[in-house]
Amino acid sequence: MTDVEPLELAPDLRNIYGKLGGDDLVIVNELHQAKGFRKLHIETAVLGSSLDILHAVFFPDPLFDLPIFGVDLVAVPGTISAAIVDLSPVGNSLPVFIKNELIKLETPSFKSVRKIPEWGDIFSPYVQFISPKDSLENEYFLNLVDQFLKILITYSESIRPDSINDPKTIERYRKQVYYCFQQKRNDKTRNVLAKIFGLDWANKYIDKVLFDSPLRT
Repeated sequence: MTDVEPLELAPDLRNIYGKLGGDDLVIVNELHQAKGFRKLHIETAVLGSSLDILHAVFFPDPLFDLPIFGVDLVAVPGTISAAIVDLSPVGNSLPVFIKNELIKLETPSFKSVRKIPEWGDIFSPYVQFISPKDSLENEYFLNLVDQFLKILITYSESIRPDSINDPKTIERYRKQVYYCFQQKRNDKTRNVLAKIFGLDWANKYIDKVLFDSPLRT
């Protein structure tokens, strides 16, 4: 990506410490912006020796016809228990180049495909949500993540912004607001955070760090 710069984040939201069931919880957030992207967010969380989580969402600037890249990996000792990756459209559909490249991908036939949650209408038809069954499926999935990213970055290198008043820009803004709204319906994340830090803090973290809507200008 080009023009990558760090984004400011309050220290108490960048490095977070807590306890759950006697285990130490450590959450670390990295935020950047780049050409075409208003926020590149990577969150890693470690709970004792029992759980590791990677959460990454790359939010495009609504001026650019770019999808939202998202990946979540939940790992327990010895394996990845849940994994999801997608390039989610924020226009009427995915850009033609991205759609064609995703169609060409040789997607492995994973043994355990998980059900998309009922709020998951924000995802594309190419979303992969699985529970890898062995180290080979782990490798296949991580390779798939790399390919999704390569497609996104290749497309972003040549794309030009639309004007701020362009109907397509306004539609992408609205769709991204809807994406964030739907993600906030994931009560699993909210309930875990609330159990450790309280509901008010959990809502603040979700609204300001995980799924903040684009600014309206």
